[in-house]
Amino acid sequence: MTFSAERRTAGDAETEGAATIGPDSLGRCPLPRSQYGQIVMGHGGGGRLSADLIERLFVPAFGGDVLERMEDQAILRLGHGASTSNGKLAPRLAFTTDGFVVKPLFFPGGDIGKLAVCGTVNDLAVGGAEPLYLAAAFILEEGFTISELARIARSMRAACDEAGVTLVTGDTKVVDRGKGDQVFITTSGIGLVPDGRELSIRSARPGDCVLVSGTMGDHGVTIMSVREGIAFDTELESDCAPLIGLTRAMLAACPSIRAMRDPTRGGLASVLNELASASKVGVRLDESSVPVRLEVRAACEMLGLDPLYVANEGKLIAVVPRDDAPRLLEAMRSHPLGREAAIIGEIVADHPGMVTLRSTIGERILTMAAGEQLPRIC
Repeated sequence: MTFSAERRTAGDAETEGAATIGPDSLGRCPLPRSQYGQIVMGHGGGGRLSADLIERLFVPAFGGDVLERMEDQAILRLGHGASTSNGKLAPRLAFTTDGFVVKPLFFPGGDIGKLAVCGTVNDLAVGGAEPLYLAAAFILEEGFTISELARIARSMRAACDEAGVTLVTGDTKVVDRGKGDQVFITTSGIGLVPDGRELSIRSARPGDCVLVSGTMGDHGVTIMSVREGIAFDTELESDCAPLIGLTRAMLAACPSIRAMRDPTRGGLASVLNELASASKVGVRLDESSVPVRLEVRAACEMLGLDPLYVANEGKLIAVVPRDDAPRLLEAMRSHPLGREAAIIGEIVADHPGMVTLRSTIGERILTMAAGEQLPRIC
């Protein structure tokens, strides 16, 4: 995905106070304002440390209005808005990029190749784009088997065919044995956004409803169960899937959708914190309405995890005006990837920038994840 992070709030005071980098390092590019002078695993977790790194280092280094919007994709007008020869505006292009370092490479329901394609397609799709083309770069470790690389390539091709996209260019590099971890993949994608379609995490309004397309935490818990050797009575699989068919159905049935996002790293809680901060609204969830599989909930309890912070790779959240929520829910449930869709909460004017969760014992705050619950899950 493109750079994406929460906006800073008063609750982030513990990360303030670092000095800027001197002239012998990165020039005027400031250090993240945290207690860390080096990169830690939490900087890749999609939570507060990731946000801090992006907002305090990368955004000041590169700047620009598009980057600062912090969406999962950049929406760009080709020709800087110039008209084409027939007088129409040039098309709007959606552009995104993402890196994949999942461990293990192969897991129930997918592998690093399928994950790389779906993750990139989904970042385009939740921005309202029609994905068209992908690029892929492979970092290979010396000694990695050709048969496994071929298996990954076949999986990527199958995922491209399912999503209706074409992989058109790429690159390959090899690092010394022991200097990598078999294979890392970086993918970039482009698509077209129809005129008149405007989706953004800055667009949520009080009174809107929040919907999810299905159960939370399936991907992250699948990865962790393989690592830890946890067995279930029923087979648990990653939800890894291209969402473009679902987003098409949703937008056709309900063009009034204000925002969509796929809750990958950092899970549902983190992506809703990003939305609350960007839109300057509050989010109130109903815990009993959030779909979570029993085996996922049990594994999270065993591992000390919260399923609302666990990654998904084939689910999305949507924000829509209240009057349109029933129609959108019906459209989602009519699609194979949205059969377990649910309305899970609402956008409120209270507590702007915060997400709360109502349960049978009261209401608690869901903060942005501070670190990395499950490293290397995507």
